[in-house]
Amino acid sequence: MKTLLIACLCSLVLTLTSLAQSPAPPQTAPPGVAPVASPGAPVASPGAPAASPGAPVAASPGAPAAVNPAAPAQLPTGGSPPGGPAAPGATITATLSPAPGAESPAAAATPAEGGATNFLIDNFRKGGPIMWPILIVSIIGLTVVIERVFWWTGRWFRRDPKRIEKVFTAIENGDIAEASRLSRGSRDPVLRMMWNGLNHQHASLQGALQVAAGIEIKRAGRFLVVMDTLVTLAPLLGLLGTITGLIRSFSFLGNEELAVQAVTGGIAEALIATACGLGIAIFALVPFNFFTSRVSNLEFELQTAATNLEVMLGAQTAARDMEIAGTTPTTGKGSSI
Repeated sequence: MKTLLIACLCSLVLTLTSLAQSPAPPQTAPPGVAPVASPGAPVASPGAPAASPGAPVAASPGAPAAVNPAAPAQLPTGGSPPGGPAAPGATITATLSPAPGAESPAAAATPAEGGATNFLIDNFRKGGPIMWPILIVSIIGLTVVIERVFWWTGRWFRRDPKRIEKVFTAIENGDIAEASRLSRGSRDPVLRMMWNGLNHQHASLQGALQVAAGIEIKRAGRFLVVMDTLVTLAPLLGLLGTITGLIRSFSFLGNEELAVQAVTGGIAEALIATACGLGIAIFALVPFNFFTSRVSNLEFELQTAATNLEVMLGAQTAARDMEIAGTTPTTGKGSSI
């Protein structure tokens, strides 16, 4: 069971770690957004037709041609020398490309959005230093709940009411050895208690049954004290966070420049701590009451089985004594006057 508890705690820590990591979205510009040209780059004339993607763009006469730094240089048609003015009517082809270092506004805003912190981590930081004890309490509470769920699930599968009926039938028939054999090696708490009582009936049947029942009830009620403590401690930690947040808010009221921002931050700290404390208490209260009721039911089953065992064994002992008394010959002689 300790191994199961450690495994549950490790899996819980890994889950919280994975949830705290927020993957950054890919930094891609939305479709349909045209690249923005760098300052100083030539701009097309207002009446010029829009160029299709990948198609050459014809520059107007007299306007400087846009040159792609990555594309090979193309000589103008008509035999003009490089660097000379283009002949009238000549067509100069050029490819538009975004200037180095230029990016769209949407692409520039994407890293800022991706760099935002995770929702859980952001609220955890806003809750103040009291959130660390609250986090420890929440991890312990969740681990205990998981461990108890596994234990009671195994207890449900370990129940063997048919074998219990067979044991009572064997005791009713007077076959104590068969009843002890049927109850030996069982994982049912009721059968373990009955086996302990049958093996110690000659010394103290009632004492053996009480000791065995106490051991089973202690196993079933393990960590209930921890859950009870968490249910009470979590709201108190939230209340403590509320008080520290309000103290932090009122400490900045004298400064007019930082008063509004500091007061709102302190109120947010108080509300977050209170909400987390109450949430942990509500989460732990329902399993705590459920497990407490299951322990009460198990205690009732053990008491019922122990009482039935005592009654049946007492009846068997009384019948045996009556048989022994009936078969004993009378040795007394009558006296005559």
